[in-house]
This record gives sequence, structure tokens and C-alpha cells, in this order.
Amino acid sequence: MSRPTDEGDDRLSFRAAMAGIRLQPPPQHVPLHRSLPSTQPVQRQLDDLAVLAEMLDGPDPETFESGDTLTYRGPGIQDTVWKRLRRGGYVQQAVLDLHGLNRDGAKRAIVEFLATCAARDHRCVRIIHGKGNGSPNSGPVLKRLLDGWLRKRRDVLAFASARPEDGGTGAVYVLLRRL
Repeated sequence: MSRPTDEGDDRLSFRAAMAGIRLQPPPQHVPLHRSLPSTQPVQRQLDDLAVLAEMLDGPDPETFESGDTLTYRGPGIQDTVWKRLRRGGYVQQAVLDLHGLNRDGAKRAIVEFLATCAARDHRCVRIIHGKGNGSPNSGPVLKRLLDGWLRKRRDVLAFASARPEDGGTGAVYVLLRRL
């Protein structure tokens, strides 16, 4: 084969092509150290800052009312759903006001209200039970009863006292199960 002559021809062709080319002198300054990426966990710091911002994003603690809050979180409720409910982040599709009702009237009103909400496929509602300021010495009667009634219902997934602008400790947001 004519392999040795081909290689020789290639070398001669290359040298002929490079005849007018001069080598550049080496640079005067040669960097000794290359800058390395930071060892700080940047994404973790960003995540920590996001968590802190979310914690501070809630209602101002100065606006909280004193009194006992009602909370119930059924099994399987995700943390994000629970936080959103407590912060009043869901649209309240219906509201029931129990002011002026006695125990029996309130229970009947709640049963009818929740049945209507189920029929209309409402997922989040607000029930205003009042703070019990008109109750003699015993405190909020309907509030304590409502806590027990809602915990026993299968269609109630969770509930939490409302934000001050929605009634505070005198109302609850209720998250209902989809039927």
C-alpha cells in the first residue's frame, strides 16, 4: 500500500500551509488558582428563607384576639391544606350565623346548613357561633357545642377559628368532604 507516502504528503502539505505562521509567546501572567464554586448550600439557604417568609406571611400576631380557638384536623389532611384553612385562604362558599339560636335551634340549623352545602358541593364554609358575651357566667355555650358536633360529623374534614376580619374566635372555617 502507499500509506507511508500519504503520511509524508500530509506532513509536507501541513508544513506548507503553516509556513507563514509564528507561535505566540507564552502569556506573562499565568493564573495559579482557578476560582472554585462556593461550598455554601445556596438552595438550602433559599429554602430556609422561603420557609421563614411563609411563616411571617400569616396574620399579624397583634391582631389576634384573646380567647380559645377551635381547631380540628381530621386524618389525612395535608399540611398545606391545614395552613391554608387556618389562614382563611379558601373561598367561603356559604355562611351560617347562629346568633340568637338556642342549643336545639343551632343544632338543627347546622344539620340543615351542612346538608344544603353538600347538595351544592360546597367545600369551605364559615359558621358564626359568637363569642358568648351574652351568656351568663358560663361562657360561649354554642362554641363548645359546635366543637363537639363538628368533630362527630363524617362530612367535616377540618375546622379552625376564623381570622379576626371574619369573626375571629367567634366563627370557624369548616372544610367539607366532597361527596
